[in-house]
Amino acid sequence: MEFNIFCKAIKSIVSLPLPGQDSQFKMSPPYREHLIKLQEEKIKNARQSAVMALFYPNAKNETHLVLILRKTYKGVHSAQIGFPGGKLEENETNEAAALRETEEEVGIKQDTITVLKSLTQIYIPPSNFYVQPFIGILKSTPIFKKQDSEVEEVLEVKLKDFLSNTSLTTKNVTTSNGLKIKVPAYNLNSHLVWGATAMMLSEVKDLLNSVID
Repeated sequence: MEFNIFCKAIKSIVSLPLPGQDSQFKMSPPYREHLIKLQEEKIKNARQSAVMALFYPNAKNETHLVLILRKTYKGVHSAQIGFPGGKLEENETNEAAALRETEEEVGIKQDTITVLKSLTQIYIPPSNFYVQPFIGILKSTPIFKKQDSEVEEVLEVKLKDFLSNTSLTTKNVTTSNGLKIKVPAYNLNSHLVWGATAMMLSEVKDLLNSVID
């Protein structure tokens, strides 16, 4: 989709209600809904973080979404696909954190991003983070500069590929107690995206499908 057409369509999402957890659960592991009910007290004291679902035009004016492949390290999110983002600093708002981390991780200046809407927060039990996602747009074609210490690769995902149902698949996952299960996933740029990122993407997708013909 041409970016100017996308921008006109996406403006209307500002006034739309969020699809919420119903949308997130479409791409969640089968045990997720039950797990969240057990984690209600932990969520109250979870660490806060924020991420940005950033849309932009490529050189051909085609709409894209940026994701990142995180570095391999000793941590629960090692080598996973995610949005640019990270934990809040002291006295920082969620939106400010999402903008700052996007600049740090992929090199997009904060003042060039228009934040359109905050999405439904999501809890990530393994890292004890309560994440606030945002949808933002960048009206010019970016020159990405990845943060080498955090980011292995910047992934430029075509909007049409993201919205296509052919991107839907499953991934075999081994849980912490050794149980092998299949979880919903997106196949984007030859990478499987699952877990919290897939759940956030599901809400983004549902919002976009409600305004794009």
